[in-house]
Amino acid sequence: MKKLYFEGMIEMEERSLRITGADKTFFNKITSTLTRLLIPTQIGINGMLISIKRNNVMKAFENYQLQNEDYDKEELEKKYDNAYEAYLASLDKYVMDSIYKKVKNGTASEFEKDALSKYYEITSLKESEYIEYKYRKQKYLIELDYEGIKIGDKEKLKERYQLFYISKMDALYKSILKNYSIKVADSTNQYDSTREWIYIKIFHTLEEYIQNILTLKINNNYDDTLQDVIAQYERYESYTVGKLDTKDNIEKNMILLGISRKLFTHSLPLIVAEQCYEKLLKDARVLVQDTKITTKREKAYSMLINLIEDYNVKLLSTKVYWSTSKEREDYKKFWNKYKEISKLKETDFIEYIKQKEILFIKDDMKKLDKEKTDYTKLLKYYKRKLVDYGAMKVIKNSWISQGKYIKVKEVA
Repeated sequence: MKKLYFEGMIEMEERSLRITGADKTFFNKITSTLTRLLIPTQIGINGMLISIKRNNVMKAFENYQLQNEDYDKEELEKKYDNAYEAYLASLDKYVMDSIYKKVKNGTASEFEKDALSKYYEITSLKESEYIEYKYRKQKYLIELDYEGIKIGDKEKLKERYQLFYISKMDALYKSILKNYSIKVADSTNQYDSTREWIYIKIFHTLEEYIQNILTLKINNNYDDTLQDVIAQYERYESYTVGKLDTKDNIEKNMILLGISRKLFTHSLPLIVAEQCYEKLLKDARVLVQDTKITTKREKAYSMLINLIEDYNVKLLSTKVYWSTSKEREDYKKFWNKYKEISKLKETDFIEYIKQKEILFIKDDMKKLDKEKTDYTKLLKYYKRKLVDYGAMKVIKNSWISQGKYIKVKEVA
């Protein structure tokens, strides 16, 4: 059953790539063809309109960004919004006029067929997920134009457009994540069949942002505050090469959540991030419990320990509101013990690692009693670890009953 669970999750993740717009191959293909098509002299009136509307929106954006008391901020924002709507409409018109008609007439290339297919995948969300459709379509159209601009020979246009692009994409990603957060926090409704599906969308959206926008910001020294996430970003990069197994995917998503605590504290609030961490903890526990090869199980266990530390240090330590006063007091005791153990890091690193693992195992064992999932095998594994560390003793009180060896109990 567990194997089927993970196979199902992998299938869901593959499907999500098609729905949430993370198809990098599509945009790689789009570069070579759209650049040619988007040059005004080659696509006629549509290209000219796109160029005019693009210049208008960039100018409106630059005016809106000005910090000057002589400007009416509300009026500038209104002009910017109007210019942005007109710009999107010109891009939308290009898709329908230049691509749709070719597909309809049977003269479209494979690229053009793929482009229209991608467009319809997004518009298919309109009836069932209108808010997601609204933001995803904007993101798609802007990416479409940006890919063409990137490989053009107009350097000033690239630099100028990039500032608008980063600002608008920041806002769109935040809106998409906020929409998912509302769904996760709403326990009265079911969306996209299961809550698991929404978690997968959150992780894919975070990954899209890191690949497409955070990378752009870092490479262009866009924001000094990004220094706080560069180390985590470098860790993430190690998971972008080669085929990832279940353990790797959990670790990658753990890093994505860590970065989100710096970049999306409002659109992905703590209560939602906490549920995402709990989802990863559940996946990690099941993986440790069901892995039969010793070396792989030890690696999965090490990953689980790291995840428990991330969850407690990066998230719970910042939590202000707790469900009950008992939960808050229990965590305070845990946190004080953790800080005490951390003092060993400089003087006795091996003892520090050992005591930290013991603390995490005992704390997780308490939580497993409240879970609906059967963690019998994991609890047994945890107990063996505690015995190995000298933190649990086994009382060998046994006898032979009907020819079978019976162990009475284990005592911590």
